[in-house]
Amino acid sequence: MCNRYVAPDQAAIERAWHIGRHNPWRGEVGVFPRSPGPFLRSVVGETGITELVVGQWGLIPWFAKTPKLNYSTNNARFEEIAAKASYKLAWQREQRCIIPAVSFDEPCWESGRNVWWRFRRKNGAPWGLAGLWNAWTDKETGEIVESYTMLTINADDHPIMSRMHKPDPKLPPDRQDKRSVVSIEVANICIWLEGTKEEASRLVAPPLVAVVDGEPAVV
Repeated sequence: MCNRYVAPDQAAIERAWHIGRHNPWRGEVGVFPRSPGPFLRSVVGETGITELVVGQWGLIPWFAKTPKLNYSTNNARFEEIAAKASYKLAWQREQRCIIPAVSFDEPCWESGRNVWWRFRRKNGAPWGLAGLWNAWTDKETGEIVESYTMLTINADDHPIMSRMHKPDPKLPPDRQDKRSVVSIEVANICIWLEGTKEEASRLVAPPLVAVVDGEPAVV
């Protein structure tokens, strides 16, 4: 699971994805669960038009009584989103988004302790990570709160991402369910944002090894 990443500044996002503005984004900054971060989504009713939105990292489901949740929704297991209450409506409504990231961090326990690793793209471009978004409405005030979650997928067979996260001593090595973010390449942005659920599902996989640059982070 990913619990921290660095979001690009607005100019870098606009250069990478050629998008218009919805909410202003202040600049390159670390993003943590329940803090604000930028995400990209299709403009409803406008084919091929993408907007930049700022929302809470931690999806607020439609049934929430308050935007302050007492459980974590910053990561969503892709294998569960069609059935899990917090995410299934956003998935059914095809509320998919791209989460821009300069880098993301994951914990490596190969030494027996937590050593944070930082992952960037080898070509220096930002990551476009797969997510779901929701716009939650406060029934008392009418306030609309934007939010999003980052999708993860099993990475037990990935030569890099399978090294991350603390091993579960109760499970054998081939059933650890190590998790990875999902990287959507620029050529597939339209499919992810505007394609059918079936088309989008075919894009869900850990990042290609060839594009990953990871090393212990200086934090």
